[in-house]
Amino acid sequence: MKENQGRAPLVDALKAYQKDRPAYFCIPGHRFERGISRRWLTPEECSFLQYDLTEVDGLDDLHQPSGVIKEAQELMAQLYCAKKSYFLVNGTTCGNEAMLLASLKERDQVLVPRNVHKSVMEGLILCGAEPIYFMPEWSGGNGISGGISPESVEKALAEHPMIKAVFLVNPTYYGVFSDIRQIADICHRRNAVLLVDEAHGGHVYFSDRLPQGSISCDADMCSQSFHKVTGSLTQSSVLHLLSDRVSQMRVEHALKLVQSTSPSYLLMASLDAARYELARDGSGMMDKALELANAAREKINQIPGMHCLKREEVTGKNSVFDLDETRLVISCDRMSGYDLQKVLRRQHGVETELGDSKNVLAIVTYANTWEEIAALISGLEKISADFMFHDYQYTEIPMPQIPEMVLSPRKAFFSDTTTIPWNDAVGEIAGELIAPYPPGIPLVVPGERLTADIFACVEAYRSFGCHFHGPEDEDLLTFKIIENDL
Repeated sequence: MKENQGRAPLVDALKAYQKDRPAYFCIPGHRFERGISRRWLTPEECSFLQYDLTEVDGLDDLHQPSGVIKEAQELMAQLYCAKKSYFLVNGTTCGNEAMLLASLKERDQVLVPRNVHKSVMEGLILCGAEPIYFMPEWSGGNGISGGISPESVEKALAEHPMIKAVFLVNPTYYGVFSDIRQIADICHRRNAVLLVDEAHGGHVYFSDRLPQGSISCDADMCSQSFHKVTGSLTQSSVLHLLSDRVSQMRVEHALKLVQSTSPSYLLMASLDAARYELARDGSGMMDKALELANAAREKINQIPGMHCLKREEVTGKNSVFDLDETRLVISCDRMSGYDLQKVLRRQHGVETELGDSKNVLAIVTYANTWEEIAALISGLEKISADFMFHDYQYTEIPMPQIPEMVLSPRKAFFSDTTTIPWNDAVGEIAGELIAPYPPGIPLVVPGERLTADIFACVEAYRSFGCHFHGPEDEDLLTFKIIENDL
């Protein structure tokens, strides 16, 4: 363990506060465990609420840290070899927004692939920068996006020399890594900063058997969803500042804009504690996750009609630089991923992260058990037998081509809209977002002209019963468009 990493300053401060618990007249109103609804928690279940506190004496202030929060963030930066690390209580969404706000000004250009999370669009609305879109590769036959080719980044930066930043998602939800080191070199030669949504990659730094993360590959900033795989509570994330190419002052100003002024001490303490555990035994934690995942992958690939994606199948193809093997991308030749997910949950008691038109994604962490792996394998074996004669023809739904951007995301957000039938929307300027969720990658972006290909893609997802974020009409019978009097 690195020097000082055996400490957990924020956790220790919260515990110390309980030793001499004062008469409490501060926020939050539930007063430790006393004021919580018994409809929700029994007295025996409430003990954790003693740590749900506010900026009282000795507990520091996230928006102007000078004590234990500052120390906890410094330990996080030390562990990840970052210049500065910041606790996020509004998830990686606010980290992505802050990266854009800190790096760009209104009308600046930023290079953005079409497989980014919808929070990037929200960040563009806030900062007013204008996206230059480009396409990731498509991993044909696997039903997932491939990587970002360094050549496509080089070409875009040559064609648009005013681009100030490149924003990538690496790894993807499915564990696909691009060649971030080479992309970083290209960006820096052309005076652009590299910003990385690393929501799904905070764990890779603790095993040589996992791909290299963006911090190790000279990115300028990255955000990590610590809660996804590294043990903190849901909604807690970390933003890492990695170079002097982005102003630390602007990063901190941006965070004050997008973070709550009533930050959860439960979330922040969970980040401090998760960092402590990674420093103590991150290698062992990742070894366990890999052992579980690789054993599952081997078993799944022996089940008739089932397939679990293997590293060697995709690496070196479609700009895939590497694959995180703790992600189980499972397909069945007898049903869609949406149906496979439903059958696993409803008939076999197995919950998976997402289903899509082809795959189910199961995320394996150090906290999974062999019993859970056995349940997943048993469920897939039973589905294989039960649906042996089921007739299913998979139709790939690749990402549609980039449409015309009539208005920037910010201008579109502030434009007036009118409602029309969804079936009449082709050719109109989208006034609201449509993103299959998860993974939250927008198909329809406000300000863009809705093409027949995009309409068909949305309809294909609808046919599977996919859940969408964005449209006001959840049945998508109607759709908001921007009035074309520009």
